[in-house]
Amino acid sequence: MFKVHVVGAGLAGSEVAWQLAKRKIRVVIHEMKKIRKSPVHVSDDFAELVCSNSLKSIELKNAEGLLKEEMILWDSLILKCAYESRVPAGKALAVDRNGFSKCVTEKLLATSFVDVKWEEVQSPDVDDGDIVVIATGPTTDGKLAEWIKSVTSGFFNFFDAIAPIIDANSIDMDICFVGDRYGVGSGDYINCPMSRDEYERFWNELVNAQVIEMEEFDRKMLFERCQPIEEIARSGKDAMRYGPLRPVGLINPHTGKEPYAVIQLRKENIEGSMYNIVGFQTRLKWGEQKRIIQLIPGLQNAQILRYGVMHRNSYIDSPRVLDEFLRLKTMPNVFFAGQITGVEGYVESAMTGMYVGINISRMLSGKPMITFPKDTMCGALVHYITSASELKPMYANFGLLAGRKDREKTAMRSIETMKRFFEEVELND
Repeated sequence: MFKVHVVGAGLAGSEVAWQLAKRKIRVVIHEMKKIRKSPVHVSDDFAELVCSNSLKSIELKNAEGLLKEEMILWDSLILKCAYESRVPAGKALAVDRNGFSKCVTEKLLATSFVDVKWEEVQSPDVDDGDIVVIATGPTTDGKLAEWIKSVTSGFFNFFDAIAPIIDANSIDMDICFVGDRYGVGSGDYINCPMSRDEYERFWNELVNAQVIEMEEFDRKMLFERCQPIEEIARSGKDAMRYGPLRPVGLINPHTGKEPYAVIQLRKENIEGSMYNIVGFQTRLKWGEQKRIIQLIPGLQNAQILRYGVMHRNSYIDSPRVLDEFLRLKTMPNVFFAGQITGVEGYVESAMTGMYVGINISRMLSGKPMITFPKDTMCGALVHYITSASELKPMYANFGLLAGRKDREKTAMRSIETMKRFFEEVELND
């Protein structure tokens, strides 16, 4: 009997296993976290979120929202658990970080078609006829990384950063205020207002703060959506005010005026005991992080529960080495899924796992494998990472779709296309 071996129980690996198990195909998940954790992981649970706790927008006029709607049609486990563990975040789908991972883990372990081997895979056994899915993420290292390099001719790299998390009890609400931009939302953010003098002092201290040096660090290799706050600050004195610290649409009820700048805090868990500093990804030294954060009005006594860090992310040259099904061209029983394929973002990673899981199940059932229609967000993203002339990490965006001037119409057309395709494949196949 064929088995499928999924190496890595992150978002993509978990989605692969779910799509197979629900179709009654036996899966073995190989996960190393109980043996050894990467520099960015702390939990033993599956699908651990190592950066933000936000899965971004749910609005259809936003490409991330469209991607979610298409994936819901295929019963995505990641989105199922995201909605079950959701915390208030306005128009974004933010989750209780621990509750989300626990949900994914419990749902997978509840099925009799999933087995788990807690081990560090160093070189997959690809010669015994079983199917292997490499879903180890962009921080893959050690002997497995060397094996992947050998079958793909190396990695591309970029740098990514994580924002700090603080204790809710250490926020001074006599200074901060609850509110959403333009009053749209249910008071999902805590806002730390800054005067011009406070902002300029903060900016000056930030650009001169000490950072953790990283081997072969190059600013040109920073991923644009996760620019460290200190790098944004160095690009210009007002850069933060037009970026993550923009005050537009926020009125301070203590003064009745719009602040000069605002730092927003978003819930990390359902209880609201932890808050993420929005847009504050950083590679500052830990002592400097505490000093700089405590310069923020309302956070002068901030207790940091998790410090921000930076790490190197790696991905393979998918257009050259993978086929349209994310299968290794030279080894047709080896698939890749997740950020290691060149997608960027939680939901995007999960989508590639969903896609691989669906196709492996069809292959093992004697059915032809499928490609999502290119005029859907799922299809356009997979098409990009398998055909780009020069692959760069890519997240969902309307630039991947034709006729994108009217985003809502484009989104509705994409959803209808995916619905018809889903019915054709799942219901009438």
